[in-house]
Order: sequence, then C-alpha cells, then structure tokens
Amino acid sequence: MRDEASARMMRAPAATGPGPAAPETTAPGTTAPGAEGPRADEQGTTVPGAGAPGTREPSPTAPEAGAPGTREPGPSTPGTSGPLPPVRFWPVRDLAGVEFDPDLAALMREGPVTRIRLPHGEGWAWLVSRHEDVRTVTNDPRLSRRAVAGSDVTRLAPHFIPVDGAVGFEDPPDHTRLRRAVAPAFTGGGVERLRERARALLDALVDGVLRDGPPADLVARVLAPFPLAVVCELMGVPADDRPAVHEWTSLILSSAEGAERSGRARDAMCGYFDRLLAERHGTGGEDVIGLLSAAVADGGITGAEAVGLALLIQIGGEAVTNNTGNMAYILLTRPDLMDRLRREPGVRATAVDELLRWIPHRNGVGLCRIATEDLTVGGRRIRRGEAVYVSYLAANRDPEVFADPDGIVLDRSPNPHVAFGYGPHYCVGALLARLETELLFSALVDRFPGMRLGVPAGELRWRPGALIRGPEGLPVVW
Repeated sequence: MRDEASARMMRAPAATGPGPAAPETTAPGTTAPGAEGPRADEQGTTVPGAGAPGTREPSPTAPEAGAPGTREPGPSTPGTSGPLPPVRFWPVRDLAGVEFDPDLAALMREGPVTRIRLPHGEGWAWLVSRHEDVRTVTNDPRLSRRAVAGSDVTRLAPHFIPVDGAVGFEDPPDHTRLRRAVAPAFTGGGVERLRERARALLDALVDGVLRDGPPADLVARVLAPFPLAVVCELMGVPADDRPAVHEWTSLILSSAEGAERSGRARDAMCGYFDRLLAERHGTGGEDVIGLLSAAVADGGITGAEAVGLALLIQIGGEAVTNNTGNMAYILLTRPDLMDRLRREPGVRATAVDELLRWIPHRNGVGLCRIATEDLTVGGRRIRRGEAVYVSYLAANRDPEVFADPDGIVLDRSPNPHVAFGYGPHYCVGALLARLETELLFSALVDRFPGMRLGVPAGELRWRPGALIRGPEGLPVVW
C-alpha cells in the first residue's frame, strides 16, 4: 500500500456525473473547461492528442481566440526553459485491461513537466513524469502533503475526506511519528514471520481449486481471498470478521458504488476498528492492532489516529488482488512469459519487479503536493502555493532509465522502478506486497500446468471506477 494511494482512498467517490471513472465528452483538440490558472504568463489550454508511448502525434488544435479559460502566450518565466506549457484537461478514462493511458502518453510526449486540469477542483496543477524528477519531487520537504487537505486543488475525486491517521496527508515529523507506530509489522523480520502462515493459507486455497477441478475463477477463488487473509493476519482481524471487512473495503475503493454508500462503508470500518482497538487496549502483540493499541497507551498516537492507520493499512491489501490479477492476465495472454517462468525459476524475483514496473496499475494520479516555497523542477519554476502531481506510471516508462520501456523484460536488472513510490511516502507495505506476489507467482506457475483462459480475453471485464485497476474475474481451465 503506497501512502499516496491510501490517501486517495480517503476521498469520497463521485456518485454521478463526471468523475475519475467516467469517460469525459471533451474531445482532443477542444478547450479544457475552466483551466484558467493564477499565472499571467501561461499559454492556451487544450487537450493533448492521445497515442501510444513513444509515438508522436500532430500538435493539438489550439483553442479559439478569446475562449473561456485561455490566455495569449506570454514571456518565459525566469528559471524555466521557455514559455509555460499549456494547461491540458485530463479526463482520466476508466480503462480496461492493461492499456497505458493514451492521455498520459500524450502528456509525456509534451515534456517532463507539464500542466493539467483534472475533473474536479479548481485551477491547474503541474504534472511531473520523468523518473529523476519524480524522485526529486517525492523527496523534497518543500513540497507538502499536509497543505493539500485545505486546498481545493484540481483532482480526480469531488472531495477530500482525510481522517486522523491518514499518513498520506501528513509531512514529517507527524508523518514519521505515525509510520513509526506500525513499522515493526512491516520490517523484513515482521513480514518474514508471516511467510509460512501465508504459504499455508495460499496452499489451502489452491488445494480447494484443484480438488473442485476446472473451470475456476482465479480472482474469486485465490487472488481475492489470499491477500485479504494475509492482511487480516497481519492486522489481527479475527477470521469471523473478515467477510465484512472485505465488503467494506470493496465499497470504499469503488467510485461505481456512489459517494454515500462508500462513506457509510468507511464509517462502519472505522467503528469496527475503534471497537477492536478498545478490546485489545493494553494487550500489546506483534500484529498491527497490538502495535497501535500499545502506541495509544504510550501516548505516541491518539485513538483516532490509530483507527485511521488501521483503516488505511487494511484497505491497502486490496491493491494486491488487483495487481496480481493484472499479472495473471498478462501471463495467461502471453504464454511465452509463462513458459519462461516455468523453465527458469531463478528469473521469478526479477519478473515480479518487471511486472510491477510495466503494469499501469492505477487510473490517473494519486495525491498531489503543494509547494511551500519557490523551487525548480525539471527546468520549470514552481511557485509557492502551486500544486504538483507525480506520475509513477510515467516514471516507470522513462526511456532514459529503462531500455525498451514499453517491453516486458523478465530479467531486467537493475530495475529502479517506483511502483511503490519514493521518499518519505514510500509504501509501508511494500515488503508484504512483494511476499504475497512472489508466493502467488510460484503457485500459479507450478501448481497449474497448462492453465489458460477459459473465455476469450476480449470478454473479460475490469473493475469499473476502481482506484487500482484489475479484472473482475479470470475464468481459467487447465
């Protein structure tokens, strides 16, 4: 679970109308509505032409003179390489499969630092897409997450709803204090303590599928229940409570369910963890609830912060289901990759990293940062108070860092991908996610010889309105 992704989970999804999941009616070459920003030296606002990464499209149509939200090109700003780039409206379409967002690809072709307007909020924001610049932004203390909560910045979802303990909205030292409360559960030793239990849980699920025989839905039978069981083990959630926790998580993460229903699910899960923490008060333990209850007792965090942290960590487990669903889909539709993993077990660890790099696992971008002072990123002058987004997906396709960035190279090394983020907000659950993914990889490759899709790939459906993209089901036979 990356902090950035977790912070987005605290936003209320749109119930109706334009939102992060719904394709917009704005076509390439039209003016971005309401894209006016505070700077006097900006160019006109348009939508970029879409295309695959690495291709070049003709320049987008310029907006008509005098169109709302546009200005004439102005002089360059000191500290930049030229005039300000135009503001581009990014509708963030609800994409199926593992297609790379064509609108993001177009923005990448325009330059490493561009300007965007998203479906909700006011004004525009910077978008940083080059690998080096993404790492710079995410590690720069002059760019604040805390300032975002009080800003009506342009964004994917209609509202920000941060809760106490939402580390994605915090800066050091509070961010550090909150992460420290649960850090022991996510160290190498803490995660390794789960390995054998996780393997046993996975083996039981796979045994059940093999016993029942084909066909089977890989998502329903393995990819969904396994990460849920593992994160619940890590959290200390009793087995009888896990179905309810899973339902709440699904509702919170899907904009297709509507803001009101998602909000009720969030409140129900917060109430559940509040009760669980009260029951465990003072008991300690190595699971997350035990660590949080001890931190509250010691005065390191508040009870409300403990509830917020528990919610975010629990929700983060859902990302593994969708990410591994995408990985399984790739292996099922690329038998050459599956065959190599069977022939060469030694390549599996690097293959996990390569698929983490290559898969466009989310729609759009996560939480932005606000500049607390003037600074320069990628040759562009960022002024105090301006919003900055980074795209980890774009950084993971940077041709300056990754040879053949659009290809899947299973033995790629080195592979400095940023799928788990970078800097202080690097995913606290990265080691756990990697453990789960490696175990799932081995189970799919070794225990299902001859496994293939049971339906044509074109008939598969992807989760509508999901923050983390993934297939709703993967019918397989073997």
